[in-house]
Amino acid sequence: MKIDILTLFPEMFAPLEHSIVGKAREKGLLDIAYHNFRENAEKSRHVDDEPYGGGQGMLLRAQPIFDAYDQIEKENPRVILLDPAGKQFNQAYAEELAQEDHLMFICGHYEGYDERIKTLVTDEISLGDYVLTGGELAAMTMIDATVRLIPEVIGKEASHADDSFSSGLLEYPQYTRPYDFRGMVVPDVLMSGHHENIRKWRLYESLKKTYERRPDLLERYELSAEKAKMLAEIKAGGQG
Repeated sequence: MKIDILTLFPEMFAPLEHSIVGKAREKGLLDIAYHNFRENAEKSRHVDDEPYGGGQGMLLRAQPIFDAYDQIEKENPRVILLDPAGKQFNQAYAEELAQEDHLMFICGHYEGYDERIKTLVTDEISLGDYVLTGGELAAMTMIDATVRLIPEVIGKEASHADDSFSSGLLEYPQYTRPYDFRGMVVPDVLMSGHHENIRKWRLYESLKKTYERRPDLLERYELSAEKAKMLAEIKAGGQG
């Protein structure tokens, strides 16, 4: 995968040199390039200006962004504009982006964008209902969530198949050694070696956590007969 990032602060992306994303680059599975569009500004290196019609704040000018975009070698890239007014990012969207060959992120600053910049864009995306000082942190989050889903990056698809949100539910509790830590012990079912019972316990706990913490996810989740029965028990206060 190739990723191009248009930003005023390339140095902010240092974390992408490490961990899973860094390893993906070392393996040759990922190529990331940073483009400081201030270098393309024609007007005394100014990338922003006052909005026509008045108003508070400054807008990113179209010219530096367009010129930086034109200099990048590309063929039908997915161009993502980081914008608080955009569609909210989620796991399903990360899975979709992981199938792409070329992604491009435009990181804004100041009050907003000249609307004409959006003619370059295929996706306007937000991390959530809050405002950051710039798009860099949002872009890093999206890149990390996406790159780890590229085949061969983590190694085993099962490593992320059970992640929270990948299945539509929150992930079940997990434990490792020792069995007894400060009086807190691992549930007996996980020590039983009975794979079917373990599967049922994990499914029940996943449904329970989702019901308690993110019931909104269940509103659009398709329940099988088994899951519907478990959820009914959970709502009734039953024990798994």
